[in-house]
Amino acid sequence: MNLVQLYKQGDALSQGVTLLLLLMSVCSWVVIVWKTWLLQRAGADIRRCTAAFWQGASVAAATPTVQAFDREALVLPLIEAIQPQANHTLATAGDRSQQLTRVLRDALHGVLAKLHYGQVLLATVGSTAPFVGLLGTVWGIYRALIGIADAGQVSIDKISGPVGEALIMTAAGLAVAIPAVLAYNVMGRAISRLEAELEGFARDLLDLAVSPSFRLN
Repeated sequence: MNLVQLYKQGDALSQGVTLLLLLMSVCSWVVIVWKTWLLQRAGADIRRCTAAFWQGASVAAATPTVQAFDREALVLPLIEAIQPQANHTLATAGDRSQQLTRVLRDALHGVLAKLHYGQVLLATVGSTAPFVGLLGTVWGIYRALIGIADAGQVSIDKISGPVGEALIMTAAGLAVAIPAVLAYNVMGRAISRLEAELEGFARDLLDLAVSPSFRLN
């Protein structure tokens, strides 16, 4: 008996659980493939952008080069944050260092949100897929017991389908959850490394912008 036949033999709840696990698997793999590609690009872009920035003669001269390298817009928002703010607003009130700290923090939060995008979905799939599979398992066993009760005796043809379906549901829940959990942990470490690089660059920008010799052009 193949998987298609087991699916067709299931009732509405069993089929719904199967489709839900399939949807969770597709969504998690889309995020895994996309984020793997994104983080590889981001790591290369951040290193090239920071190197190009510090090799520039001035902020204005380095910005076009950074913009060309920064395909995911992770470094450029930090550089733009040290540009002068409009006068006579609350944004320019207070010490220059405090102003830059605030705008750089806001820019950094926006950049990090791009890197963390999709992590919640992987965590959700990894934590809930086993329980969704367990629901299908319990329901399959319940249907097997009902089949035995209706038949009045133990019959292999009454229990083979529901029990087989129950075992497959358990395996399916784990098969969906394990890649999501592994990807969440691996990508979390990669994001932490990129986050440390961006935070270090933001601190360097702050020190540069508050120095007396700082100039944009």
